[in-house]
Amino acid sequence: MSSYLQKHGYNVLLIDGLRDRLENTEILDILKRENIKVAGITCLSAYYNEVVLLSRYLKENGIKVIVGGVHPTFMPYQTLLESKADYAICGEGEIAMLALAKNNFNYILHNGLGRIKGVYALSDLQDETTPFEKADIVEKLDDIPYPDWRQMNLNSYPLAPHGAFAKYFPIGIIFSSRGCPYSCKFCASPNFYDKKVRFRSAENIIGEIKYLIENFKVKEIQFEDDNITFKRDHIEKICNFIIDNKIKIALSCPNGIRAGRVDEDLIKLMKKAGFYYCAIGVESANKDILRNIDKKESIETIINSIKLIAKHGIVTQGFFIFGLPGETKETIEETINFTLNTDLERAQFLILDVLPGCDLWNDLDGEFVSNFSKKSYKEPE
Repeated sequence: MSSYLQKHGYNVLLIDGLRDRLENTEILDILKRENIKVAGITCLSAYYNEVVLLSRYLKENGIKVIVGGVHPTFMPYQTLLESKADYAICGEGEIAMLALAKNNFNYILHNGLGRIKGVYALSDLQDETTPFEKADIVEKLDDIPYPDWRQMNLNSYPLAPHGAFAKYFPIGIIFSSRGCPYSCKFCASPNFYDKKVRFRSAENIIGEIKYLIENFKVKEIQFEDDNITFKRDHIEKICNFIIDNKIKIALSCPNGIRAGRVDEDLIKLMKKAGFYYCAIGVESANKDILRNIDKKESIETIINSIKLIAKHGIVTQGFFIFGLPGETKETIEETINFTLNTDLERAQFLILDVLPGCDLWNDLDGEFVSNFSKKSYKEPE
């Protein structure tokens, strides 16, 4: 968002309040010192309450507030009602935010041709059932400049920003694609991106890797795609560009890959390019639970992929969720035993959190009351 706005001539200040452990008063002090009148806040459900408090505080002190991200996309009414923010952007934010900037941060267009698509004020919504449309998207991801690494300062982040470990530091974070075509019921990504995937070119990705190495001495790249191996030609080009350019860099996929989208030739290529660690979203070892969540992947496929990845010396981690539909004490034990009898080197067990945007949120409507003050994935409802 920052780099996209800067590309079009706007000055942007990035504040990472989580990293810097800033109080709301400190964030306001920074905004006032820099004479900034408009603040954009990214909102995940895990930080919803913090976003509400920050937004209210900034509004009380004369700052215009725009909230965006997955949570406001699927709960714009509640978010605007409780945060007192001026606008919520539903969907990806680049085009809508640029349009707001061009329109002096008013979502009603000056030419009388309506309002900016995907941007809502509270007055536009009756409740959460009011139909809404998402903002326009940047179809060609190469048109978005590299993230504003200059302001983020990679060296100021923890040694392992995602997960418990990394091989080298500093770490560069790269998204080579956006979206996921699958329909796992616990995940909001398919609905956020409408089950479509867009890819950056391999040339663009290699350019960013070189930029990170040359400017920040990055020694490891963590790909945070929903599934970097989904399109074979995409991952092959990335690997071959790294090999052909003789780039010596450690590579990992801490956000996970889909087990059924790899084979031996691809794993060999990834290993040669520098991949040393891949996570796999297993979720459960029980086939009925996998069917209940629309995983569309068999236990046999998952086992074979774990064996294959481990065979070529790549560290494998499994992600597991306790509490999915159909879960019992017996299925939990089945999953734990599964991890002990496979080639996984690490296993991460989390508790199901039903979040806005995922299909389970709609399937279980009325059956539970969400509590966003709980620690997401750690405390049961």
